[in-house]
Amino acid sequence: MNVIETKIKDLLILEPRVFSDERGWFMESFNQQAFEQALTARNLNVPSFVQDNHSLSHQGVLRGLHYQLNPHAQGKLVRVVQGKVWDMAVDIRQGSQTFGQWVGVELSAENHRAFWIPAGFAHGFIALEDNTQFLYKTTDYYAKEAERSLLWNDTDLSIDWPVENNIEVIVSEKDKEAMTLAQAMATQSLF
Repeated sequence: MNVIETKIKDLLILEPRVFSDERGWFMESFNQQAFEQALTARNLNVPSFVQDNHSLSHQGVLRGLHYQLNPHAQGKLVRVVQGKVWDMAVDIRQGSQTFGQWVGVELSAENHRAFWIPAGFAHGFIALEDNTQFLYKTTDYYAKEAERSLLWNDTDLSIDWPVENNIEVIVSEKDKEAMTLAQAMATQSLF
């Protein structure tokens, strides 16, 4: 497994070894031992996963920026098994040197990449192709009472979503009503 570090040290891009031949390809989509070694080598906490989620999105669907409050904060290991997304994470750990900064990465069925997003980050993605299937392993269970969202187009975050002129952005009503980072800070609704 190749591990790519990002500008925020806690966020990692994981590239599996893919073995291809005339029949197709094979890869380990997750290996607990290799994952633990990658995190331990960087002095990062090693989580336990308790839930897997799977979503299907059409081109232009934007989901996020979602997170859960403590004690139900979730770390997520995410990947795409069909289609393509631009995936991103925003540091919402108050007091962090990278608070309010974000990292974006393209995840696709072709590049086989996974993105590790620990607790303390808001997460979202936009589907860049129809019939995009997105998988994520989480470190805590879904808890409706702890669920929160940041506004995907908050001007203070200045997220550079790769929205081309021909892609209509489709956002749920709930995500349209999400808080800005400043509102979340004012209401103490952050990690």
